[in-house]
Amino acid sequence: MYQNGYEQYKMQSINTMTHGEMLLLLFDELLKRLTRAQIALEEAEYDLFDKSVQRSTEIVRYLSKTLNMDYQISYELRRMYEFFLYELSRLQAGRNSTVIQELKPLVTELRDAFKEASKSVAV
Repeated sequence: MYQNGYEQYKMQSINTMTHGEMLLLLFDELLKRLTRAQIALEEAEYDLFDKSVQRSTEIVRYLSKTLNMDYQISYELRRMYEFFLYELSRLQAGRNSTVIQELKPLVTELRDAFKEASKSVAV
């Protein structure tokens, strides 16, 4: 019963989010998964590493798939997401934490840019 109530609350929270809030949530989750992958790699927990990288890939694919191509910036974002997907595939294949260290600042910078844009739209 409690679990069902929590799930309903979670779904209601997600359904009432603005597009900007949802976007920030996805970037936060992406950063969390990359951090989790990095820790799993350091601790040689390869199953958790693979799952974290796979979830990161799913998030980036979703972000790319939901772009509104009516806007010029969407083409630039798609190229960036393609780069992220390439780097994630390199990470999956080589298990090299340097890739994570290179990706995280880029994701953080993009997230922060969306956060600032979201603030200016809300004003």
